[in-house]
Amino acid sequence: MTHPAAPLVLVVDDYDDAREMYAEYLLVSGYRVAMARDGHEAVAEATALLPDLVLMDLSLPGLDGLEATRQLKADPRTRHIPIVALTGHALSSAAEGAREAGCDSFVLKPCLPDEVLVEVKRMLGRTVV
Repeated sequence: MTHPAAPLVLVVDDYDDAREMYAEYLLVSGYRVAMARDGHEAVAEATALLPDLVLMDLSLPGLDGLEATRQLKADPRTRHIPIVALTGHALSSAAEGAREAGCDSFVLKPCLPDEVLVEVKRMLGRTVV
């Protein structure tokens, strides 16, 4: 059972299998998890829940992850939330674009849930309760 004081991670990915895989792995690792499947949901959920961290896929339908990140970083209520970009684009320009949008970290997909967990722990700077 996840501890009520455990950090809350918002997992944003339009691909159901990826979103559910990362969410489930974080849950069994002791985190609380919320999910969103596009940028509009991500902004709404982050604003409502104020998660401790957002895992943001950059290639999302409608409002993409870069624009969702820009909106979250422009909002005083959510600008402090670390955002880890998840993308399948290996080009250095993708990482630079993520940084310019306000992403705090970058993980290249496909990646194992272990790799995501390591980055979540690093960004939160502490272990799970």
